[in-house]
Amino acid sequence: MEIFKAEDRASTLASADYFTGRVWQDPVVSAPAPARLRTLRVTFEPGARTAWHTHPLGQTLYVLSGVGLIGLRGEAPKLIRPGDTVWIPPGEEHWHGAGPDMMMCHLAMQEADEQGQAADWLEHVSDTEYGHAPV
Repeated sequence: MEIFKAEDRASTLASADYFTGRVWQDPVVSAPAPARLRTLRVTFEPGARTAWHTHPLGQTLYVLSGVGLIGLRGEAPKLIRPGDTVWIPPGEEHWHGAGPDMMMCHLAMQEADEQGQAADWLEHVSDTEYGHAPV
């Protein structure tokens, strides 16, 4: 067993290569092999969001606070709220982030493939794609 103390893991500002706006990441676990689990607590400031991306083994999101949006290619974004769990199947192009007026925090859980890859990043989400009325 190993205990990872909170005070030993600093919050980091997410890379502008993969995110629009200010997004903070806090590591939860990056389990050693043979486990594959990677989990982050991700906090999006209003209007912040991921770029389009996929996951080779899928992803689970669990919303902790705020109001967020999640988008799939060709569809209007959907609202997500505290307590909501979202399963994204392997290879599905999607994005997620905060709504325009409120922060959103979620746990992002995904497994890494045999090469250690947990996400494949694509282009940034345009303001038009982000701005579609959510359902």
